[in-house]
Amino acid sequence: MKILISLLLSSSFLFAQNASISGVLTSKDKIIEFANVGLAGTVYGTSTNEKGFFELKDIKPGMYNLQISAIGFKRYQQNITVKNGDNLKLNVNVESSTSQLNEVVITGTLKEVSIMESAVPIEVYTPAYFKKNPTPALFESLQIVNGVRPQINCSVCNTGDIHINGMEGPYTMVTIDGMPIVGGLASVYGLNGIPNSMIEQMEVVKGPASTLYGSEAVGGLINVITKSPDRAPDFSIDVFGTTWGEINTDVSVKFKLNEKVSSMLGLNYFNYSIPKDNNGDNFTDVTLQDRISLFNKWSFKRKNDRQASIGLRYIYEDRWGGEMDWTPEFRGGDSLYGESIYTSRFELIGKYHMPVKETIISSFSLSNHNQDSRYGNTSYIAQQNIAFGQLFWDKTIMDVHNFVLGTALRYNYYDDNTSATFSSDTINRTNKPENYLLPGVFLQDEISLNEKNKLLLGLRYDYDSRHGSILTPRANYKWSVNDNNIIRLSFGTGYRVVNLFTEDHAATTGAREVVVFGALKPEQSYNVNLAYQKFINTGFGFINFDGALFYTYFTNKIAPDYETNPQQIIYENLNGNAVSRGGSFNLGINFSIPLNIKVGGTFLDVYQMEENLEGKLERQEQLLTEKVSGTYSVAYHLQKANIKIDYNGNVYGPMKLPLVENDFRPAYSDWYSIQNIQVTKTFKKGWEVYGGVKNILNFTPPAYSILRPEDPFDKNVNDPINNPNGYTFDPTYVYASNQGIRGFFGIRYTFLK
Repeated sequence: MKILISLLLSSSFLFAQNASISGVLTSKDKIIEFANVGLAGTVYGTSTNEKGFFELKDIKPGMYNLQISAIGFKRYQQNITVKNGDNLKLNVNVESSTSQLNEVVITGTLKEVSIMESAVPIEVYTPAYFKKNPTPALFESLQIVNGVRPQINCSVCNTGDIHINGMEGPYTMVTIDGMPIVGGLASVYGLNGIPNSMIEQMEVVKGPASTLYGSEAVGGLINVITKSPDRAPDFSIDVFGTTWGEINTDVSVKFKLNEKVSSMLGLNYFNYSIPKDNNGDNFTDVTLQDRISLFNKWSFKRKNDRQASIGLRYIYEDRWGGEMDWTPEFRGGDSLYGESIYTSRFELIGKYHMPVKETIISSFSLSNHNQDSRYGNTSYIAQQNIAFGQLFWDKTIMDVHNFVLGTALRYNYYDDNTSATFSSDTINRTNKPENYLLPGVFLQDEISLNEKNKLLLGLRYDYDSRHGSILTPRANYKWSVNDNNIIRLSFGTGYRVVNLFTEDHAATTGAREVVVFGALKPEQSYNVNLAYQKFINTGFGFINFDGALFYTYFTNKIAPDYETNPQQIIYENLNGNAVSRGGSFNLGINFSIPLNIKVGGTFLDVYQMEENLEGKLERQEQLLTEKVSGTYSVAYHLQKANIKIDYNGNVYGPMKLPLVENDFRPAYSDWYSIQNIQVTKTFKKGWEVYGGVKNILNFTPPAYSILRPEDPFDKNVNDPINNPNGYTFDPTYVYASNQGIRGFFGIRYTFLK
């Protein structure tokens, strides 16, 4: 009997042998060490060794869900059925979860390429990043991008521009879908009219991008890539308001005419109409605005995935700032001071992939910008039209050389009611609008030397009808030391013609007289940039680090001189040279828990060497340029509750400010930081509710930022008792917004079929 039982047990054991699962974990042929491997809901678990190998033993027969997780990679899941005695062997390939490794960029080479493969150092920002600090326009969103600073240029009307690595706004080229249509007049006002709802992603190139985008991309390039109707949600709405009375609404809807034609229509409306004067200078702290922006983009499906799209955008904005009692009937008068600006802008953008075997793509853009402004009793009425067309051929030869050969033509028309467009005849002066053509050709060769080395060489030739030939070469070298270490070296040149009245708001506001010495010659620049990028997998998270050193040398630099004569703004070519140099870093940590931290810093040394009265070069620090700045963000996700907490901010070191003679105000600004916090709750079926506090520390500039606000028309400037120093009204002493702490609350809804 005992022998029979023993035989039965042995037989049962033989027929119910446990199984095993083993395999190797890789990602694009790279071994993944120390990843967690397990069967969900069981005690079976292990980790990969230094060779990426894993093995689960003594598994009972049944159906299981195999789960694999590793820091920096997407979670892998696979349903597996295990039978008696199985020895399953798997080769598992996982994808990287770090968005920066997988982002596709266009700006560097005019075509889609992985950010890891790009020879040009490019930073990518998506709408999800900007949602961490919701703002009504792109201009304000950039305050959490390291090395990029939105600069307020006027204490009264709050217009501004974008500084990249300490270089003023006119050196930054802003393009939409690669089209250089945001320039001149729009460099001051156009950025406030780009709603976040229309943005697919934003790409930032720090340093010259002149070969592909024209000679004026000296300091850097911001390329706003708009959403494609194919990838846009069927319907979305985002509405938020602040305790200051600001209301912002973004609405978009997608629709199809048929299987080949789809369209997206977007609307942005922003309104702020409650004057506030918290600093007690009798001037509005923040400009009142009423702005509407319409965006419509059409996409056409064609054979062989050829591109065809056309987009239209219209913006109207009515903004004013000034004395608290100002109303529209005082516009242009000298009773109450107000700066009132009506802006109307239309844009048309198109792209078409030619129906030929080769990859030949054409693109075009048209823009019309009208501005009707009153700065006190000074009238500034201007119109600018820009037309741009481009055709390029993309050709790869022997899998080594990738050529981009193209031609471009830009036409610019500008007219205003200032001396900028007067004829040269001083006796019988007539209005003479500025017209110029800028045809050009460019050639770029991206050479894959081997798996680890890539060299990009580019050359562009333009002919400016005002100044003749312009030659701008570029070279980029990328060395992939290994999968986790990348070095990029860039060199480029730039060429820029200054447009005083369209680029420098200070030329039309305040009491200072604008003086131009001689015929201004175009500026030229030479830039070198060294960038390093490193990726680290650790036991607690994935680390991404990048750092850069940059140096730009200018000849014929044109900079406004506020200091020689406090009653004037003097423009002339620098009799010497100018330098912008520094370094920056970004450190991002994605922890194994749902916590992300990102910290960035930029260090600048921007100055010019100009001849003094003795003929010696003398160093002068650039105005409104901080030596140190930083950004930071912390995000934590409470997964069970579907709640995200975002804390972000920036910090700026002192910057030199424009002073007048015998000025009592400090020559440098204070250190300051703008910090924000937001809590977002996600519900089912596409709903989100969010709220938080902006400018938690309630930082605002000193109340004396506007000099003599009590006498904006200088009617009593010669009063020896009340104005012994002869100060004049001056709103140029500005470096940050006067808007203090405020709460905000918003609702989002996204519908996808």
